[in-house]
Amino acid sequence: MRTLLTLPSFQRQREILKLALPLIGGMLSQSLINLVDSAMVGALGSTALAAAGVAGYTAFVITALILGISSAVQSTTAYFYGARCKDSQHKTLNAGLILALLLCLPLITFFYPITGLLLSYINYDGAVVELAEPYLDWRVIGLLAVGLNLVFRGYWNGVHHSKIYFKTIIFIHISNIAISYLLIYGKLGLPAMGVEGAGLGTCISLFLGTLVWLLYTLRKIGNRAFFDQGIDTSILKQLINRALPNSLQQTLFASGYLVLFWIIGQIGPLSVAVGHVLVNLSLLMILPAVGLGMAATSLVGRSLGQKDDQAAQNWGTDVAKVAVVLLLLIAMPLALLAEPVLGLFLIEPEAIELGTQPLQLTALMMVIDASAIVLTQALLGAGASKMVMQVSVTLQWGVFLPLAFIFGSYLGLGLAAIWWVQLVYRCLNATGFIWLWKVRAWSAI
Repeated sequence: MRTLLTLPSFQRQREILKLALPLIGGMLSQSLINLVDSAMVGALGSTALAAAGVAGYTAFVITALILGISSAVQSTTAYFYGARCKDSQHKTLNAGLILALLLCLPLITFFYPITGLLLSYINYDGAVVELAEPYLDWRVIGLLAVGLNLVFRGYWNGVHHSKIYFKTIIFIHISNIAISYLLIYGKLGLPAMGVEGAGLGTCISLFLGTLVWLLYTLRKIGNRAFFDQGIDTSILKQLINRALPNSLQQTLFASGYLVLFWIIGQIGPLSVAVGHVLVNLSLLMILPAVGLGMAATSLVGRSLGQKDDQAAQNWGTDVAKVAVVLLLLIAMPLALLAEPVLGLFLIEPEAIELGTQPLQLTALMMVIDASAIVLTQALLGAGASKMVMQVSVTLQWGVFLPLAFIFGSYLGLGLAAIWWVQLVYRCLNATGFIWLWKVRAWSAI
């Protein structure tokens, strides 16, 4: 493996960014839309805002159960794209859509009747649960659209058409803002639905996004992907083998944050408030690395389809280098301006003081985590989803969360101790994935 101190050539950087920038833009827009949603619902009062927050995060955890579909379709499509086998690309799309139906419909059937019960376990405030339940009902119904959208996204990213993802996600967000505004406040003669209107607006916009994906696909490749292709059971089985481990990992990762906030809650409400700000900032700032990682999935899969293992190895390494440099540029101002940044979200001086060192540690973690995020996606591009799941789940649930509880809560060392433990965890995580990539652990798959 070439030294990590040497950046890839300008031509390779350009190819990486050509794929990654639309993906990064789409992900950043998702974070911005969450802020807009919060602002619209927040005008209804703190109880409504709390209801939307609780229901929204619950929907995120449920959605994590199907997130592996996208990487499975993308890596498999990229492989056939590299092998120049269009029929298999279309069969992968067809199999992915079938898999989305097979996963989403049972999940909707299971969760829809128990949304109120599920929310009551997460939040004990009856008023919050009452407002959150209809919101979550619509988000559960929208799970079908999410699954289909993930398949279309994976397919078009796999054939290096990532710009359509950016355009489609922007359309979904704009329609979400417009429709949710009308339904929340009862404009244009519509009933004022409050928090439920936000959930219904999101659901409608997701299905509109599915329609856009469908029309674009029909225009580009006709009906060959839907009607002229039978079910290729071998590809369907391959997608299942790749999707399920990654979906399980994503679900456990999301659930791990619930456990983390429970641990922080043992310290005190001030730590919970600061912890939420720190986590939200880290999840926002790390999105460029996630977008670059998705580009790595396509580049690695394409190279393997071309039977060029060395090119696959080099693409993973080069994308990781670009991610580390980019995250370093983002993290430096965050570390140097920690107090002013926290002041944008926290008003209590003691809260800002409490969060300053953890935010500086967060900036360092972002740089360390950049290579791990990219190489995780590169391994998914090589079909190593089980390997990714084993390493990620072991370190998060076997190392980080137990040590966070011991040092932060049990020994009473507080929020700063939890973030120091998280720094160690991120270092172990990055080291593990760099080593797996260096020794080409994916080559045995």
